[in-house]
Amino acid sequence: MIQIRNLYKWYETGGQRTFVLNGINMDVEEGEFISIMGPSGSGKSTLLHILGMLDEPNEGEYLFLEQDVFKMKEKQRSQIYKTQVGIVFQAYHLIDELTVYENIETPLLYQNIKGGDRKAMVADMLDRFNMVAKKNLFPNQLSGGQQQLVGIARALITNPKLILADEPTGNLNSKQSLEIMEWFKHLNKEEGVTIIQVTHSEKNAEYGSRVINLLDGMVQK
Repeated sequence: MIQIRNLYKWYETGGQRTFVLNGINMDVEEGEFISIMGPSGSGKSTLLHILGMLDEPNEGEYLFLEQDVFKMKEKQRSQIYKTQVGIVFQAYHLIDELTVYENIETPLLYQNIKGGDRKAMVADMLDRFNMVAKKNLFPNQLSGGQQQLVGIARALITNPKLILADEPTGNLNSKQSLEIMEWFKHLNKEEGVTIIQVTHSEKNAEYGSRVINLLDGMVQK
């Protein structure tokens, strides 16, 4: 599904290059559950943002479903991002002025899906995450765990092939964390969704079928 070859990301200050990613090579098969671990500053989130097409490397190749992501036209890349990739952030990134229902519906608006179809798809997500009773609430009326569930529902509404999760339980208590990780496990095992998570948690990393360790922007063998 994913092939990364010789990926470099650096920042230049005073003519000196500071490498965030330093020659990353990795492959991800469809249906895998990958955990990316490493200390702060090791390049985990930068790598995830590049995989999610939110950032670009200075050098290197990224193939997604055998297509070269950084040689695509912006419109084509945007279409893949909107339909094939779902991203779950640590800080939830919900829109405060929108209800639970409207937050979950947002990705569908970018796809010009008809109103009736949108309604059915959101209703399915609300039912799936046991949030029907909360559909008219705003994010600040929800617990952290509930907000993260809305974030996951929003990421899943387009039936993406790939879920990217950046410290998805970082702001949650242990019970909420367990609930979120069990959801990811279900999505991966029962529905075949490929998942790549960045985590500091050994416990969360164990949900993955494979762990990739980063240090100083390099994959540790």
